[in-house]
Amino acid sequence: MIDPKILTFLTAAEQKSFTKAAKVLSLTQPAVSHHISQLEAELNAPLFLRGRHELTLTREGEIVLKFAERMRAIEEKMIEEIEDSKHRVQKITVGITHTAESNLIVQVLAKIGTKNPGLNITIITDTINNLYRMLANFELDLAIVEGKNQSPDLNSTLLDTDKLVCVMSNDNPLAKSPAITIGQLKKEKLILRLPSSATRRLFESTLESIDESIRSFDIAIEVDNIATIKDLVRKDFGVSILAGSACEREVKKRSLTALPIENFSMIREINVVYHKTFSGSDILRDLVEEYRLLARDLG
Repeated sequence: MIDPKILTFLTAAEQKSFTKAAKVLSLTQPAVSHHISQLEAELNAPLFLRGRHELTLTREGEIVLKFAERMRAIEEKMIEEIEDSKHRVQKITVGITHTAESNLIVQVLAKIGTKNPGLNITIITDTINNLYRMLANFELDLAIVEGKNQSPDLNSTLLDTDKLVCVMSNDNPLAKSPAITIGQLKKEKLILRLPSSATRRLFESTLESIDESIRSFDIAIEVDNIATIKDLVRKDFGVSILAGSACEREVKKRSLTALPIENFSMIREINVVYHKTFSGSDILRDLVEEYRLLARDLG
């Protein structure tokens, strides 16, 4: 099991105080200090900057924190899987981005859960960077993300490809056009995802590839909730750049219009990313098969 000194270190780092850590751990403050001193001696590195109102991690302390969080997560995962095995239950935690939340993924996961009575699926929605962090810390079993796998420590399976489109109200004068040009887009008010989102990053990098800058566009609103963006666009407050899959339902119902941007290609992969030690190959296979069947039926 995880070393008590590591648990003390984690608690002190979270509480930013030896005194507060002692209360959480039901230890004395000298005992907490002793654990930290022992750990620093074993690692031959200072872990905290002392003499301040709040404890601050050193550079070495930040490294230890990263791996200590993984150690704790692995232990918790081990205990959870042992209990699940006793009750013949299999649990997986799947991370998805806000874009994935709006397309077929949630429906596919629900179908897999229904087909497998002993399977319990937890879905977490977060930014792509946080999903990769949670994967690294073994807090997720799978992550469904846009773009290529960023880590050599992880495996990935291609689920689909998607393209970004310009989404607008049906009342927009451009809605009847076959495409929109960059020049026309510059004249529109844009309602965009946050700069940290994969969608926004792809849009900006594609602009840079043709010597354009996001600063040349009229960004009226930035918001991370895709449903909110689609609602604002539908009410003609502006146009947006979204993944085609995220607005496919509205386009089919003719409540929104999606246009390609002329001479401007924004295609990306959708991948299922997982640890090399992930043992649920049957779940992964079902996920890919169900997704492709549903995509084909809806297509």
